[in-house]
Amino acid sequence: MSDEAGQAQPRVLIVDDSRMVRASIAKQIRGSFDVREEADGEAGWQALLVDPTIEVVISDIGMPKLDGFGLLERIRASRVARVHELPVLVISGDEENEAREKARQLGANDFITKGIGSVELLARLQSLLTLASARRQLEESREALASHSPVDPVSGLVTPAYLQWHGNQEMSLARRRQAAISAMAIQIDGFEAIVERYGGHIAKLITRKLSKILSTKVRKEDTVAQLAEAQFAVLSPSTDIDGCGAFALRLRRTIDKMVMTYREERIRITISVGLANSGTDSIESLSRLIGLAVQRAASGSSAGGDRVISHDGEVDATTIGRFARLPISIDHVLVQLRSGAGEEVWARNRDVIDTLLPLFELIESRLGCGIPVESLRQLAQTPPGNQPAERPESSNN
Repeated sequence: MSDEAGQAQPRVLIVDDSRMVRASIAKQIRGSFDVREEADGEAGWQALLVDPTIEVVISDIGMPKLDGFGLLERIRASRVARVHELPVLVISGDEENEAREKARQLGANDFITKGIGSVELLARLQSLLTLASARRQLEESREALASHSPVDPVSGLVTPAYLQWHGNQEMSLARRRQAAISAMAIQIDGFEAIVERYGGHIAKLITRKLSKILSTKVRKEDTVAQLAEAQFAVLSPSTDIDGCGAFALRLRRTIDKMVMTYREERIRITISVGLANSGTDSIESLSRLIGLAVQRAASGSSAGGDRVISHDGEVDATTIGRFARLPISIDHVLVQLRSGAGEEVWARNRDVIDTLLPLFELIESRLGCGIPVESLRQLAQTPPGNQPAERPESSNN
């Protein structure tokens, strides 16, 4: 016998007072799932208590002894984790909007109508099983790996504990080098409404999508963690408030273009981003730095969402570059160049030139090697929009 054939099929509990409905659903899913049937909510509840192999519940709403609402309440109130976390698929009519809303508030994961096709029903069940499995693996992995791994096995991002530890190291390094460090807090706008309208499983898919986007957009020296269900933090060493704001605007545009489809409905989300910088905000504590960024993200979300907020209020393309010019140390410039952040250094070329100008003057006065000191001085004093164009790269044809 093959390994696949020897594996037990996931067990589904069907709770409905109609024998015909139970038989119809059982017929559709047998072959992919093992089935247990009960005729009322009380019998279904007793089955859950004694049968640990049940992985999904399909329940009607209107039943004798204990209706579907009562069964849902008992499941979500259970102190037994296995029962409390069971995915529940509720059978309802298209016209029963009020009943659906009540069931959703009580913890229903998804809904089906009587007469649903086999393909869609199997897909719904498989989706719930996959999400339940991921949740179990997350909890098990977090417990098993918390003291060994800095990475959350589900999101692929670092854990908040590692962010705190690593961030403290970066803060210490920044202080020694007289450099700044930036924090961004990213909050999904209206997340509770998303959960209420589409269900927890869709909301989790959205957060996982955002996790992937963040992990591919940040630099290798940046650190990203998920702080809460709808909240992320990015720690960026050797990054000033301008660079942080520019990244936040690019990220916001990316999310604005993202579209997810659920039951033929297009779901769009927006984010609010809070920015904080150790130099601009005069902060030496990592927890205060991240806390300030979180506070600003929350204020942006409360103000309507789809906003980037810094120390100077809302950030847009016209405000980048108007922030207070932070002093730049030579060490800071070298750290950025060595980490591959040449574009960020050049974005503040006036500040860099102004910082290095005394050194250029000294070299020119002693060696007379032709450093254009006066041109550099003028460039450092030129407003960003009036600077000369960069020289094009030469081609070797």
